[in-house]
Amino acid sequence: MKDIRIALLDMNNNHVNQGFRNIKEISETFQQKSEENVTITVFDVRYKNEIPNVEDFDIFISSGGPGDPHREGLEWESKFATFLDTVYDHNKYNDDKKYLFLICHSFQLASIHWELGNICKRKSYSFGVMPIHKTDEGKQEFLFKNLPNPFYAVDSRAFQFIEPNHDRFEELGMKIVAIEKFRPHINLERAIMAIRFSEEIFGTQFHPEANPAGMVENLKDEKNKVAMIENFGMEKYLETVDRMDDEDKIVLTQAQILPRFLQFAKKNILKGSEAMV
Repeated sequence: MKDIRIALLDMNNNHVNQGFRNIKEISETFQQKSEENVTITVFDVRYKNEIPNVEDFDIFISSGGPGDPHREGLEWESKFATFLDTVYDHNKYNDDKKYLFLICHSFQLASIHWELGNICKRKSYSFGVMPIHKTDEGKQEFLFKNLPNPFYAVDSRAFQFIEPNHDRFEELGMKIVAIEKFRPHINLERAIMAIRFSEEIFGTQFHPEANPAGMVENLKDEKNKVAMIENFGMEKYLETVDRMDDEDKIVLTQAQILPRFLQFAKKNILKGSEAMV
């Protein structure tokens, strides 16, 4: 029986992060429920310049993290860019596929790397539980299969992806599968919230790993609390906190997207290993 080898890429640059804790918990739950031997290895990408060797793993989950996603000339940046291309090219030319999920900061890094559009600073920091809208392609996306439209997810970002280069998307066969909520009273373009980069690579601007306990923990940070009140107003902020553990909101999103991605990857990895025997 084939081992399933998972690499978790910690992009938090030595900042304590609730999201990465959630990613580990989801991966460990998957590990415990699997009949196969599942190994989980953590790589501290930005702080220790650690990057997994693509050949040594089957599944990669790359986390969110703080700061500007544009290049600053650091060692880890070129390593991460090479990593993205290696996974992408490996899948193009090999039958044993590698599966990659990119979250928030990692999603922005990949979108810049593949020159998909304008990743720029938001007018103000965004934090809260936001409605995410599926595009027409998103309505066919199996990772969103059991989610309503819109579905709800934790948004935490100072940057945004707007003005997608549709020619580039077409050239690379990538699809925009989710966008942010429509606000007719605000004359701003709706940001891209999720991309199907390839059959094996998926990314979200939002945090599919987030759970209510993590959200409450994050709200102890004054910056997050202020951002949420600025975005929603005090009344909406209190209502959001009150509805944090509603089963049809972030609880549902957390239970669906990453677990479905892991199951899908495992199924195909096992199928692929049987075919190669």
